[in-house]
Amino acid sequence: MFIPLHDRNPVRHIRFPYVTYGIIGLNLVVFLIQLAHGSGMAFDEFALGYAAVPAYFLEPGAPDRLAHLPDGLTLVTYAFFHADWLHLGSNMLFLWVFGDNIEDALGHVKFAAFYLCCAALSGLVYILFAMGTYTWLIGASGAVAGVMGAYIVLYPHARVYVLLGLTIPIPLPLPALWMLGAWAAVQLFYLIFGDASPVAWSAHVGGLIAGAALCVPLKRRDVALFGGR
Repeated sequence: MFIPLHDRNPVRHIRFPYVTYGIIGLNLVVFLIQLAHGSGMAFDEFALGYAAVPAYFLEPGAPDRLAHLPDGLTLVTYAFFHADWLHLGSNMLFLWVFGDNIEDALGHVKFAAFYLCCAALSGLVYILFAMGTYTWLIGASGAVAGVMGAYIVLYPHARVYVLLGLTIPIPLPLPALWMLGAWAAVQLFYLIFGDASPVAWSAHVGGLIAGAALCVPLKRRDVALFGGR
């Protein structure tokens, strides 16, 4: 619905968002490794070994996964694997637009911990909603949703330049609360009413709530909630 291009919200506490760009780079490297394993079944099997699978957490008799990882660790690893270029690109675009300001508000180390916690918590919410199934979860969407949830809480009045899909090729400056609020409403709608797509709506909503809650105790003291208004 909205394609963010950039925001008018300069960083104030850090010189460079090393963690944000590092996460983007790591996601890209992991995806290239996925591609190196081939396409089709080989691509899926490699990703499945690091995915969050509800049945593996809740059914002791479930088959062993392909990668020998503790199931708890997959609550983090799943967030670095993607289904295709569009899946990767859309997640990394949102992280690139909004991640630097949240890293600025929290600091490098806290932001890294925040991102991983959002990934884990959104994965847990997905597991609860898909309890007992083998429908596996991959992608940074839940963790990035956490970044967006924090942005709503900290910078709701910042201007975000967006495209309204591909129908209007002119960037429109919208308040972050409008743009991200509309995105959140869509996630909640599909979580409640469902649809036929493979999108993990529950992970998105879980990440959004986790990010909005976690940023409050983790932010710097001089960063005001709701933009100080």
